[in-house]
Amino acid sequence: MTKKSVIGLLTLAMYVTALAAVPVVTPAKAAGGGGGVPSAPPEDSGKDVKKKRKHDKSSSVDDPKFLEGYRAAYATIYDRNDYGSAIEQLKALGHDDRADVANLIGYSYRKLGDYKVSQVWYERALQADPNHVRTWQYYGLWQLEQGNRDQAQYHLSRIGKICGTDCDEYRSLALALDQPTGTGLVY
Repeated sequence: MTKKSVIGLLTLAMYVTALAAVPVVTPAKAAGGGGGVPSAPPEDSGKDVKKKRKHDKSSSVDDPKFLEGYRAAYATIYDRNDYGSAIEQLKALGHDDRADVANLIGYSYRKLGDYKVSQVWYERALQADPNHVRTWQYYGLWQLEQGNRDQAQYHLSRIGKICGTDCDEYRSLALALDQPTGTGLVY
């Protein structure tokens, strides 16, 4: 067994263990206000392993302090809709270069109406993980809110390539795209 295979198996075991400890949250659909709410702490796609930076991104998933902070920020966003506090909590984790964390920061800024800063965070999340499906979904909803239907359609096609047309993120963005232009819906 190669060193890469062992690392992959250990990483998978960490994810399974972390996911078993996470409460199950039913994803909300985009038109309902949540837009495919993630139900678990961030996962490392494996792509970050070859792009080591100052922080070891693969280790934070099993760090109890990180998980506790991420869950608290998650609840601040999706249970209390307190986006300003969530941004502070997420930045305080010290892992805002992770796709899941950067995506939630972008989402929070979008919900506060700061679209320029939100865009910066969505792009940062995609830089960390170009296949981060939730970022493609949330950024697609951002595109719709900006009136960029063609760009939102592009984001939908990216999601389709990553997880297919049957995943929640694809269905959520597709549902939002089915709404008539100018309906004033905010996702």
